Amino acid sequence: MSDSTPQYRIAVVCLGNICRSPIAEKVLAARLQRAGLGHLVEVESAGTAGWHAGESADRRSEVALQRAGYDYGHTAAQFTAADFERFDLVLGMDYDNVRDLRGIAPDTLLAGNVRIFRSFDPALMHLPEDDPALETPDPYYGTQADFDAVVAMVEPAADGIIDHVRLEL
Repeated sequence: MSDSTPQYRIAVVCLGNICRSPIAEKVLAARLQRAGLGHLVEVESAGTAGWHAGESADRRSEVALQRAGYDYGHTAAQFTAADFERFDLVLGMDYDNVRDLRGIAPDTLLAGNVRIFRSFDPALMHLPEDDPALETPDPYYGTQADFDAVVAMVEPAADGIIDHVRLEL
């Protein structure tokens, strides 16, 4: 296996793939790169719904990422049952996403690869998997400050995901 072939693949999934999951994807990818794991881990994002497939991220997501020093180019996609075969870890941004993802999983083994993104946040790891505090709120109907808050929420969880990936590799 060459150094350019990812050994671990992560999907980050929200509803429309224009707000939360593109933010989480870019933050996680950048932090994996900084941790020296960028060549080993591939990160993609998608939505459980296909409404925005082919579109760019919400401009407010791009602004929030840019303000925080991250790249922000993105094209929305929809997550399908077939995608489970490509990913080792599938991260939903809220419990509706997690439920929808587990519902389309081809089998219970693959459904077991679905987790809620913020469950990897070291400050929240003590919470049960169904605690509402683990959800990343959808900023779509909010202000720019809500998008900036999503960046701040996903950063510590991304660091926890990196710790998890190190154990998996």
